[in-house]
Amino acid sequence: MSLEVCVLASGSSGNCTYIASEKTRILIDAGLSAKQVAVRLEQIGVVPESINGICVSHEHGDHVAGIRVLQKRHGIPVYANAGTLNGIRRQPKSHEITARIFQTGAPFQIGDITVEPFSVPHDAYEPVGFRLINGECRVGIVTDLGMPTALVRDKLRGCSAIIIESNHDEDLLREALRPWPLKQRIRSRQGHLSNIDAARLIAESATEALQHVFLAHLSSDCNTPDIALRTIASQLRLDGLGHINLEISKTSEISSVWKYACAINAYRVAEGGCPP
Repeated sequence: MSLEVCVLASGSSGNCTYIASEKTRILIDAGLSAKQVAVRLEQIGVVPESINGICVSHEHGDHVAGIRVLQKRHGIPVYANAGTLNGIRRQPKSHEITARIFQTGAPFQIGDITVEPFSVPHDAYEPVGFRLINGECRVGIVTDLGMPTALVRDKLRGCSAIIIESNHDEDLLREALRPWPLKQRIRSRQGHLSNIDAARLIAESATEALQHVFLAHLSSDCNTPDIALRTIASQLRLDGLGHINLEISKTSEISSVWKYACAINAYRVAEGGCPP
């Protein structure tokens, strides 16, 4: 039993993550164009027609931009809760999207992967994070949330890998040339996680199973990869968790491909490639 993970893109202009077992292939969100999703899947040796489902975290454009065309062109099933589907269908040309409705908090199956959607605080209709399970292997993904909650911490515990938002540096956000209401929204309990909040959430959720963390959804003007890595690595070292691998997820290119076997073993498969 294993799960393979590659973040195809993450940032304010597009988010999409590939997670697969030996039998099942899933996308979490599809915020790139359908063409770009296909291009990036091709880089890891995957064709869109082989994707068994797209699980949607919420309806914002940087998470759903490619869904309509991917479904129409490749027949990929879409999974969303009722609130998110309602939000998607309010957008231009999106009324034709069909979805298999899941209930937030209720696990469901796609092939041999169990998908557990759980509620997260964000300014969307019914936003969720996901925990994906194959045997004893667990991967958690929370890319848009304004604050850590006990539920989020609980769902991330026991994961071999976490894809987690590390949106902004608090000082850079305060100094940014952005409207004050937007800054307030970002800092709110329904906004986005700062680097230090992400570091605390990782530390509070980590068990000995956790091997790798993808830092996601970095702001282009209120954060930098160096600041995010330095802030989070420093906090993890203080908490005795310096062994955890940290990787920045980017909008412009795919991440490394990682494969996680069971609950505590993880190994890098290839730098942007597929397993043999």
